[in-house]
Amino acid sequence: MSEKRRKRYQGVLYPLAQRSRFRRSEMADLVDEETASFVTRTVNEVVRAGVLETIREDDEILYAWTANDPVGSVDQWIDRRIHGDQVKETPEQERPRERLMRLGAASLSDADLLAILIRVGVVGESAVTGAQKLANRFHDELDRIRDAGLPELREVTPAVTKASYCQILAALELGKRATEALRERPVVIHKITSTLEATQYCAEKFAYLAGDAVQEEFHIVTLDTKHKPIRSHRITIGTLDASLVHPREVFRPAIRDAASAVLLVHNHPSGDPTPSREDHSVTQRLTEAGKLIGISVLDHIVVARERCVSIRECS
Repeated sequence: MSEKRRKRYQGVLYPLAQRSRFRRSEMADLVDEETASFVTRTVNEVVRAGVLETIREDDEILYAWTANDPVGSVDQWIDRRIHGDQVKETPEQERPRERLMRLGAASLSDADLLAILIRVGVVGESAVTGAQKLANRFHDELDRIRDAGLPELREVTPAVTKASYCQILAALELGKRATEALRERPVVIHKITSTLEATQYCAEKFAYLAGDAVQEEFHIVTLDTKHKPIRSHRITIGTLDASLVHPREVFRPAIRDAASAVLLVHNHPSGDPTPSREDHSVTQRLTEAGKLIGISVLDHIVVARERCVSIRECS
């Protein structure tokens, strides 16, 4: 099928490439073995790709090749048009859906996941290309796709159709609801009195941070006088920095909850739970601040894909 398409494109473009410039009215004579509609459609696609440019002269449209080697440019365009990054031209084991089934969703890039939701591309733009454009446009702020309308996404890529737009929004909303449900699900534990219990609690309560979060998030778990969890609070999003994690913001919700102690929690999106120097600095600073107001810092747990680590144990 690919070879048949190649020959058809060559039958249209090779005769035209013999001239550095040609008029629209000449195309039918230069390409007399193909339908006029296919010739026009192919030439328009080559123009959109920047291989040809249009020139208006004496109320007539002329076409001029943009490269010194028109035949070479034509061959390159045909290769991209037939093979390019179309999913069906990719080895089956490397296609996004197949890799998801084999390796799991967490192993896929943002562009891969978006390509699965877009499913099929449009003429001139594959699902993979469109997905990569969306991933680049909304890099580090994927949540903003939810607020973008169909016209805005189509300005990024024509591969987003009404159907794929609905699929993307539905997936984002479902992910949001699943995350909220996980956060609200109670963790069955009576009290936290040891490092083991603290890491077990955080591994379950903050599992979504270990598997899905793309940025560092800093949370606290407030504890009552028997060290039973009261509730959790997200304090900051972004790289953990002692200058940004202010004691005032950390202990305000703890005071509201009438907490006796707090458990500090943050994630490492890299997957490596090894505490950094900044992690230790934040822990020490908040521990000292807690002593002044009578709320003890029980521990600081780093959540990551590999495992959960207690900074107290690493000190």
